[in-house]
Amino acid sequence: MTKAVQDFRRARSRADLQQVMARLTGRSADLLSYEEVRQKLKVRKVGERKLKQIPLDAIVGSVGRYQDFTRTFLPRYDADERRWTRVRESMLGPRGMRPIEVYQIGEVYFVLDGNHRVSVARQLGATRIPAYVVELRTKVPLAPDVQLDDLIVKAEYAEFLEHTRLDERRPDADLSVTMPGQYQVIEEHIDVHRHFMSLEQERDVACLEAAVHWYDEVYQPVVQVIRDRGILRDFPGRTETDLYVWTFEHRAALAEDLGWEIDPEMAAVDLVPRFSPKPRRIVARVSEKILGVVTPGEIEAGPPPGQWRRERLALRQHNHLFADVLVAINGDESGWCALTYALFVAHYEQARVHGLHVMPPGVSTEGAAVQAIRAEFDRRCEAVNVVGELVVETGHISHHMCDRARWADLVIFSLNYPPAPRPVARLSSGVSAMIRRCPRPVLAAPNVSPRLERALLAYDGSPKSREALFVATYLSVRWHIPLVIVTVIEEGRTTADTLTEAQDYLQKRGGQATFVKDSGPVAEVIMQAANAHQSDLIIMGGYGFNPVMEIVLGSAVDEVLRTSRRPVLICR
Repeated sequence: MTKAVQDFRRARSRADLQQVMARLTGRSADLLSYEEVRQKLKVRKVGERKLKQIPLDAIVGSVGRYQDFTRTFLPRYDADERRWTRVRESMLGPRGMRPIEVYQIGEVYFVLDGNHRVSVARQLGATRIPAYVVELRTKVPLAPDVQLDDLIVKAEYAEFLEHTRLDERRPDADLSVTMPGQYQVIEEHIDVHRHFMSLEQERDVACLEAAVHWYDEVYQPVVQVIRDRGILRDFPGRTETDLYVWTFEHRAALAEDLGWEIDPEMAAVDLVPRFSPKPRRIVARVSEKILGVVTPGEIEAGPPPGQWRRERLALRQHNHLFADVLVAINGDESGWCALTYALFVAHYEQARVHGLHVMPPGVSTEGAAVQAIRAEFDRRCEAVNVVGELVVETGHISHHMCDRARWADLVIFSLNYPPAPRPVARLSSGVSAMIRRCPRPVLAAPNVSPRLERALLAYDGSPKSREALFVATYLSVRWHIPLVIVTVIEEGRTTADTLTEAQDYLQKRGGQATFVKDSGPVAEVIMQAANAHQSDLIIMGGYGFNPVMEIVLGSAVDEVLRTSRRPVLICR
């Protein structure tokens, strides 16, 4: 048996093994059909025939004989033995290898003439082969690892670009996806965007103009968040456009669940903790569920200080701190007073107000009483031209407020039942549990009309009080509110340097304040300073100790809430 025949039969055996592995892995071992690619991708000729050396690994298909060889050009049929061995002997003879003829599309090649020469060359260990190349062009790129299933997506991409011409208007745009059907969704987004553009501009906006505007104003901001937050790292194998489409699907699901709209950027960030397949993310999700079952809500510690700023403020595309305000509506006068505070903040911050009314379990959420509350809520929002939405749930108010708070920037509730002084009563305090668990700043609103001419910050240098300092500085600078900063000197916890820290922070940000240093019972000093300076708002950090110690020993936060007739803004 000649060496050529032995090489052919070894190649045939490897071809059979490659076919078996393809069935096991689901990854095709077939060559691509040039004709199918040409039709799907709307290929057009752009170059003349040129002779050059091309990489064998980049040859992925054939014009006519794509069924005779595997993807790596191993022969599939025994009947090919004679021709294959003859070609091998010719290539190793004095005449050497004649150039093959190929079509080039992107980074890949399709054999027009010379399939057997490619097969033999690969078996002989060559990496390049001479070829006459005719370059063809399509709107979408092809890479050497392209699969048959990829052609459906590539064809949809080509058709999408034909409709939108984004490859011409935004040449650097890469809107490639990994799953069929995505471009239909994107075109629907563009159609909706075009509709609202036409309404806003009072003219018929062309499809191409709408596509470019959608890309700049809708697509790019979401993708920028995906890049800035490194979200793609949690979803290997996906593209930015995959995550864009997924973001809007997730946003729609969240809106249905919450009863209000959220920003696309927040929906994008939420993909990671909810859906990332990485082991540490899965462990975090499982751990959170377990802790939620075994840890009573009353002693749950809540998120770490500063998480709000990391989660929400990094996504801000405007200068307002409170873009979404969540307010508890109980249907009586104290609840409407809490809404008045929410509308007061919304006026300054151009915010949306999300009302939440919670009914006891088993009670209908569509009764006449609920409809009356909904109508009154809408009336009050419309009266001050604030966008507001009311959602009605059943269950426990503090649980619903804390769960929904992550989609807001500020939580407001009426202070009807402040934390009781006795440890047993504190254990069952819904207010304490809400303050402790809530991932956002909480405003406890008394049953008095809102007014904000002077604010007082209680500062002790703790991580949560530093968050309060951040919020107080914002209110002082942005709302032009005179600020008083009080530090109560406590041995082992606060010193004169604590107040200096606050002074430096405020001055660097262009703020001004009156600084007060005192000693004594913390809550008592805070209330005396608030009275002396006629402060309309008290700002302070949340609970400083672990939940069990706070329940047993009490807290300055609880004492201020019990004694103050002013609103108290508690930060974490």
